[in-house]
Amino acid sequence: MSADRLWSIVDTFGAWLLALLWIAPLLFALWAAFHTANAALSLDWRAPLILENFRQAWQAAPWLRYFFNTFVLVSLILVGQFTLCTLAGFAFARFQFTGKKILFVLVLLQLFVLPEILIVENYAMVTRLGMFDTPLGMAVPYMASAFGIFLLRQTFMQIPRELEEAARIEGCGWFGVLWRVYVPAATPVYLAYALVSVATHWNNFLWPLIVTNSPATRPLTVGLSLFGAPESGVNIAIISAATLVAIAPLMIGFLVFQRQFIQAFLRAGIR
Repeated sequence: MSADRLWSIVDTFGAWLLALLWIAPLLFALWAAFHTANAALSLDWRAPLILENFRQAWQAAPWLRYFFNTFVLVSLILVGQFTLCTLAGFAFARFQFTGKKILFVLVLLQLFVLPEILIVENYAMVTRLGMFDTPLGMAVPYMASAFGIFLLRQTFMQIPRELEEAARIEGCGWFGVLWRVYVPAATPVYLAYALVSVATHWNNFLWPLIVTNSPATRPLTVGLSLFGAPESGVNIAIISAATLVAIAPLMIGFLVFQRQFIQAFLRAGIR
């Protein structure tokens, strides 16, 4: 056996091993959700499949409210990010102004700042603005995204200038050029970024936990953590069923749009 063939086998084995390690918790949650707690922990393959865990989990918490709150949260963040990142990315891609490179570097520095570092200041600011325990208060700190600005800047820079010039000849102003030329051309990138943004903030936990204190505004992550708290009684089967219910929309969304998701990032790579 040649050395190249051996390394190929090792790489393939390593990839499968890492994939299994990554998906193992999800597989266990899937197993536990359809079995009793004893059968799930003992890995009894002869135990029958049941749906009772989903019924009990659904009745134990206001999941519809949590889903609605999460949908409102990710929608507010996505609309804010699309607006701010589009304008900023377009400016960095097509305009020349003093300090452009320095300002862009400062924007990219945000990528190195963990959101948790700014929690205290964000909490104080949201409180002063009177947005504590509101969907807008949860969404505002994430509406400006350095990653989104960078991604759209790279995409806009790859769009031929001839399309922009043609739109200008037809009488479009800068906003018309942006709306009629750049935004439609970047549709796959917007879709990919939307999936990343929704998945990130759908799973965000610490900031919503701090800035909410009522079921009327809690998103899924906070509601799920309270549902699975030790004082509520730990039943691994019911908790697993609730977890699958919470992540199901994300999994369905990724499976439906996975091709567009991968192609968009391949097209918007660094050049």
